[in-house]
Amino acid sequence: MRRIDHLPADDRSCGWFHLSSPRQPNAPHIGTTSARWVVVGAGLTGLAAARQIALHYPDDPVVLVDAQEVGYGASGRNSGFAIDLPHDIGAPDYIGDPATARMNLKLNQAAQQIIRRLVSEHRIDCDLMAVGKYQAAVEPRGIAVLDAYRRGLENLGEACEVIAEDDLPERIGTRFYKKGLFTPGTMLLQPAALVKGLARSLPENVTLHEYTPISSVDYGSKITLGHQRGKIVADKLLLTNNAFASSFGFLTGRLLPVFTYASITRALTGEEQARLGGLPVWGIIPADPFGSTLRRTPDNRLLVRNSFSFNADGRSRQRCLERAAQRHRASFERRFPMLPNVGFDYTWGGAMCLSRNHMAHFGQLAPNVYGALCCNGLGITRGTITGTLLADWLAGQRNELIDFLLASPGPNRNPPDPFLSAGVNLNLMVGQSRAGKES
Repeated sequence: MRRIDHLPADDRSCGWFHLSSPRQPNAPHIGTTSARWVVVGAGLTGLAAARQIALHYPDDPVVLVDAQEVGYGASGRNSGFAIDLPHDIGAPDYIGDPATARMNLKLNQAAQQIIRRLVSEHRIDCDLMAVGKYQAAVEPRGIAVLDAYRRGLENLGEACEVIAEDDLPERIGTRFYKKGLFTPGTMLLQPAALVKGLARSLPENVTLHEYTPISSVDYGSKITLGHQRGKIVADKLLLTNNAFASSFGFLTGRLLPVFTYASITRALTGEEQARLGGLPVWGIIPADPFGSTLRRTPDNRLLVRNSFSFNADGRSRQRCLERAAQRHRASFERRFPMLPNVGFDYTWGGAMCLSRNHMAHFGQLAPNVYGALCCNGLGITRGTITGTLLADWLAGQRNELIDFLLASPGPNRNPPDPFLSAGVNLNLMVGQSRAGKES
């Protein structure tokens, strides 16, 4: 029997979670349950996998468990960009290898189709809007990245529009940026509201248990998941819990739980909206990966996301949260000097599961154990599509997207500690410093 050492422990101040419509959490698991299919991790990947397995096998019970409440974890803490385009943060032009980029484009667009369909079918109120995104830069280094990104997109035949410095305020209000690149295919949404809505609309043969942290696992002829109130016995186990898969004995020393941080303001008054100007809804991704992501939401709040920390155990740190809030205030004031009295209502952190080679795991981990793990910063689209396709593959389907994911080399090995923690945190510190005004 293997003990589970690391469990999620996110902070309580996620704005997306508290601003989305409340839902009654499902009861924790109690006693002993046996099921053919058990999915651990009820984020976007786990919800997609459980839904699709249930549709393939309508007579089979599917058990979905999460250590926290749905929408409270990483899937409800991202910036809400459902990006259609290749977004390889390890490549200087965000594109990387063209053939790989084309497959990633197909994966992301397939994920968008799934999200649109489910939101429409189940009337999920998550502010889903197909308004595109801006990639913006203020320093020469960032502008060079934008130019490379534009060339890469043109080589792929994807639409983009260069926005000159003088024209940006008409779009985004602020005069902070020197150049922008608009791509029309991104959808913006309220991530916690999406996840909550997906949980409300699971098929009838899916049983969701929240607040059920797994504390032990026994990989016998049947897989037994133990927890404080009982146990769950699975014929087949699907792990969709990203970096926490390492505690289950898989991809150990290959996954990096890197936290990033966001703050969101109170709603702007009418007079403040007029001072800001620009379009009523927009999203900005920085040219430099260590820069600031920004959003103006449909309820007229402004979000700032920047700052990073490597928390090897996947747990939130209050000191990191406090330091990030100070950086958010400085970033906000540089971009929005016309809004001097607008404070933040919420500041929170959330974990991204990264790998050093920016590769994910998809497929079998051990006999009767499977995983879709490590979204590398693209949780909304990549989590949705890999969870869905993992279920399709387990149901016997094959297509070019599944074959592409199965052929991935997977996350490569990290150096051992203490070199890992020191190296990752030093790299994050240097990256944030080099971002300069982009941060």
